[in-house]
Amino acid sequence: MEAVMDRQVVEEITNRFQALTAVVPLHAIRSGADYDKAVAVLNQLLDAGAADERSPLADLTNALGAVIGDYEDANNPPVDVAPLATLRFLMEQHKLSQSDLPEIGSQGVVSEILRGKRDLNVRQIKMLAGRFHVPAAVFI
Repeated sequence: MEAVMDRQVVEEITNRFQALTAVVPLHAIRSGADYDKAVAVLNQLLDAGAADERSPLADLTNALGAVIGDYEDANNPPVDVAPLATLRFLMEQHKLSQSDLPEIGSQGVVSEILRGKRDLNVRQIKMLAGRFHVPAAVFI
């Protein structure tokens, strides 16, 4: 059977929650200013060691991170990036040339793909996804 909270316990919880939320914004973020404050508080918690899952503040940090994530998801929808741009970006990040991608094919095939004259096929997409440890969907 569930324990029922009496009025005094509810009042104590309310007081403690209000004191906590005066410092840590555990509510839906409604503006850029709210977002900036929440991120600043999260950074302070992380600097204080709350990223460690053994920290007594770890769950608080996770809750605040979820609130921030919800705001970011609602206000910063993902941007579609062309598969070719993704491949070029990954090549640049990994300092790769056309000849460094044998999983795609010969240097001529890679050149045609990078110039947009040829599309990646399923085999090439699977190989690139495995090589760069990204979802295959980024090349589709």
